[in-house]
Amino acid sequence: MSRTDHRNPNVAGLRPRSKLVHGGIRRSSFDETCEALYQTSGFVYGSAEEAENAFANDGTRHVYSRFRNPTTAMFEDRLAEYEGAEWAYATASGMAAVHGALMSGLRAGDRIVAPRALFISCTWIVKELCPRYGIEPVFVDGSNLAEWEEALSKPTKAVFIETPSNPGLEVVDLQAVSDLAHKAGAIVVVDNAFATPVLQRPFDFGADVIIYSATKHIDGQGRCLGGVILTKDKKYGSEVIHPFLRNTGPTIAPFNAWLLLKGLETLELRVQAQSAAAAQVAQFLETHPKVAQVLYPMLPSHPSYDLVRKQMSGGGNMLSIFLKGGKAEAFNALNGLRMVMISNNLGDSKSLITHPATTTHSKLTDEEKRAARIEPGLLRLSVGLEDPQDIMEDLDRALAEA
Repeated sequence: MSRTDHRNPNVAGLRPRSKLVHGGIRRSSFDETCEALYQTSGFVYGSAEEAENAFANDGTRHVYSRFRNPTTAMFEDRLAEYEGAEWAYATASGMAAVHGALMSGLRAGDRIVAPRALFISCTWIVKELCPRYGIEPVFVDGSNLAEWEEALSKPTKAVFIETPSNPGLEVVDLQAVSDLAHKAGAIVVVDNAFATPVLQRPFDFGADVIIYSATKHIDGQGRCLGGVILTKDKKYGSEVIHPFLRNTGPTIAPFNAWLLLKGLETLELRVQAQSAAAAQVAQFLETHPKVAQVLYPMLPSHPSYDLVRKQMSGGGNMLSIFLKGGKAEAFNALNGLRMVMISNNLGDSKSLITHPATTTHSKLTDEEKRAARIEPGLLRLSVGLEDPQDIMEDLDRALAEA
């Protein structure tokens, strides 16, 4: 007698890290150890009647990989198990997840409230795309609860939060804003990419929908694009978000889903190691003579340090470094690095650094940059898996030369 269903193992009762290894597995009749990659666009049927039934049933029968794919489903189910979600859908990129999570539930005449400190593409969706469809965007200072209270004193359909924010690491009080949002009738959508599900659990603080750019820490090795939307309300996911995604087609490729599925196995180990290293680097840079300020969630000097300790279990791997010498010194420092690489990506196993004002957020107006604290001397550092001492020595050398 088999001790377990090895083709569809039950992960109920397992601890979170174990769920990242075993969750969602569906083994084929070949009983493979490594999850199979179903690199197919479609599926076949034994008869016309079987095809008819496949399209009439509840969606468990695979009919087309734009709708559902076995590999993609394993990735979705594994992350849902870890996050505590009832429904998940993988997308082609993080921005496809943002777009689908927001636009699927918004209609002409609705309001959406969001902090000014957002990733530039998220700002574009709220500020530029929503008004094209008659949706009113309202922006607030994300760290100012009084502004949230005022904005949410009117009926609102959606609240979109990015915390910590990219690149300024602004932290929003998830519980307080979620409470205000729900009183206004809003769905709370949280971009949890910087914190990852390892260090922050937005569902515990009232969030309704969580999104990730899986391109970042979930892959963690710079190999592919991907995104994912999760919700605890299965009905909302299947009846509101799913029809939008199924029919507009921002579907992840099976190969990318397979890479992300394998990335989940080491997510906790990588994020915890990177977070510990980033804390060391942040403490080192905070006293550096060339540095005006370091923003890192777990530094006592962070403006929202008490809130961070309430809703995050670690500071993550992202740092905002403000140099005293402005753009010229920032460029000289970047050009003096030997190991840390200049790149606009983040969450990689390799340490990556960029100058947001001239790269990721270069299309913002000067006013928008000031509002988000994207200053000429700002560098955004994504701490990787190298020895933290090597990272600090490389930064110190580059800053000295600058």
